[in-house]
Amino acid sequence: MPDDSFLGRLNRWARKSVTLKLFVIGILILLLLIPVSMVTSLIRERESIRDQAVQEVSAKWGSGQTIAGPVISVPYRSARLNEEGKTIITRGYAHFLPDSIGFSGQVDPQKRYRGIYLVVLYNAQLEISGRFAGLNAEALSVPEEDLQWEDALFTVGISDMKGIEEAIPVRINDTTYQFGPGTVTNDILASGASFPIRLPRGSATAIDFSFRLNLNGSTSLYFTPFGKATTASIRSSWPDPSFEGAFLPDERTVSSDGFSANWKVLQLNRNYAQQGEGAYISATPQKPNNFYVNEYDPFRESTNAFGFRLLLPIDEYQKTMRSAKYAAFFVLITFLAFFFIEVLNRKRLHPIQYILVGAGIILFYILLLSISEHFSFDTAYLIACAIILALITGYCSYILRNRKLTGMMFGILALLYGFFYSLLQLQDYALLLGSLGLLLILATIMYLTRNIDWYELGKEE
Repeated sequence: MPDDSFLGRLNRWARKSVTLKLFVIGILILLLLIPVSMVTSLIRERESIRDQAVQEVSAKWGSGQTIAGPVISVPYRSARLNEEGKTIITRGYAHFLPDSIGFSGQVDPQKRYRGIYLVVLYNAQLEISGRFAGLNAEALSVPEEDLQWEDALFTVGISDMKGIEEAIPVRINDTTYQFGPGTVTNDILASGASFPIRLPRGSATAIDFSFRLNLNGSTSLYFTPFGKATTASIRSSWPDPSFEGAFLPDERTVSSDGFSANWKVLQLNRNYAQQGEGAYISATPQKPNNFYVNEYDPFRESTNAFGFRLLLPIDEYQKTMRSAKYAAFFVLITFLAFFFIEVLNRKRLHPIQYILVGAGIILFYILLLSISEHFSFDTAYLIACAIILALITGYCSYILRNRKLTGMMFGILALLYGFFYSLLQLQDYALLLGSLGLLLILATIMYLTRNIDWYELGKEE
C-alpha cells in the first residue's frame, strides 16, 4: 500500500518532480564551480612557480635586455638673478642623441632547466656603430656658454649589467676608450656603462663611434631608436620569435632553422627630440633587473623601443588555463545528458552520482596540468582524456546498467573532449567554431525533447 501520509506524498513528489530535479542539478553545478575556481588557482600557482624559476636563472645569467644609446651628456651650470637680486645656481645635464646608429649581430639561444621548468637564455654578439654629426647646442634652452664640454660623458644603456661578458673598448674617431660601470646621471639611462670624454667647446666636430658588445640575456632583446636613423639587423637560430615593441621589422625571415630581421626607424617615427635637458625623454627611467617576462617596462614604452622575444613553442599553462575555462560548460552539458537519460529512459539517478561524475570531469584538468609539465600538451590531453573517459564510462555502465546508454555517454564525452581540443588549437576561428558547436548542441536538445509533455511527465506512475 502506498504511504498516503504527508511525508510519503512529499517523497513521491520529490522523486518524480522534473522541476525539483532541474533545481537540484543547477545547485550541483554551482557547487562544482568552487573546485573549478580552485583548479584555475592551481594553474596560476604553478605558472607563478615557473616564473620564479625563470627569475632565479635569469638573475644569475642576465634578464631581458634593452640596449639604449649611446648618449653624450654634457653637464651645465647656469647662474641667474631672480627678482630679488639673488643668484640662483642651476645644475644639470644636456643630452645629445646620435645622428645615426646601427645594431647588428648574432643571438645564440640556450636552453636551461630549473627543476622541470625550461628557461630560454641567449648570448648576443653585437656590433654597434654610428655617428654624431655635431652636437646642436643651439636647440637647448641652456645657453651654450654654460655647457662644460670638457666634462662630457659618453654613455650606453644596458638594462642588466650582469649580462656583460667582456670589457667594452669603444673607438671614438681615432682614439680608443674603455667603458666603465655606471651611468653617472640617471636622467635617461638608469643602468649602463659610461666614460668621460673631452669635447671642444661648441663641439661641431663629427664623432664616429663603434664597439662590440658580448651580452648575455634571457627571453627578450630590445633596442631604442635614439638615432635620426636607427637600423638593426639581427640573426638567430631560434625558430619561434615574437617581434614586439613600437616597430615591426621591415624585413624578416622565419624558418625552422631560425630567423633574421631588419629594422629601420627614423626620428620622425618617435616623439622626442635629438637633444634636451634632464629627463626629457622619460619621466620614469629604465628599471634595472627587470626579470619578469610579462612585466610592463615603462622605459621601453616611452622610448619606442623595438625588438623580439624568444618564445617557447608551447606554453602548457596558458593552454591548460584556456581548457579550464570550459570546465563549467563541460559539466553543464554532461549533467544535461544525464538528465535527459532520466527523462527519456526513466532512469533514476541520485544527486551523489551527479557529483561523482562532475568530480571526474574536474579531475581531468588537474591531470592535464600535472601531465603537461612532463610531456607535450597534446600528449597530456590525450592521456588525461583517456583516463577520465575510462573512469566515467565504467561508472556509467554500473549506474545505468544499459550498454546502449553507456555507449551514448561515452560518445557524448568523447565528442565534447574532441570539440574543446579543436577550440584550443584555433586562434582566429575559435569563436566561430564555438558558437556553431553551441548551436548544434542546442538544436540536438530541442530535437530530442520536441515530443515531451513536461507538465504530464511528473504525473506518470
